[in-house]
Amino acid sequence: MNVIDHQPHAWYLLEDNGVLFIDAACSHSFVDYSVLIELDKQELQNFESDGRSFLDQLAYDIHYSAPGVRGSNSPYKSRNLAQLRAEEVSEAVKIWQAARIG
Repeated sequence: MNVIDHQPHAWYLLEDNGVLFIDAACSHSFVDYSVLIELDKQELQNFESDGRSFLDQLAYDIHYSAPGVRGSNSPYKSRNLAQLRAEEVSEAVKIWQAARIG
């Protein structure tokens, strides 16, 4: 898994064997968490046509749908892969940050 792009305090775009994922930062009250979803076919098309602005909107939509809040009806809740792939994402971000520093 590799970081492709990043918007501070909002999202990471990651790639793993040709599959794209967005890791969206969510914060509700005093709880911060990430939601990792694989981009579906429509999201990939939107990303190809609108680029980073689409990712900004998608991260916003994920955050404001509150998938980590109890009782949430977020459409992203069932797509969240964060628990399954947290270590891979964390390692990819560490490698990416280290490469940027020097």
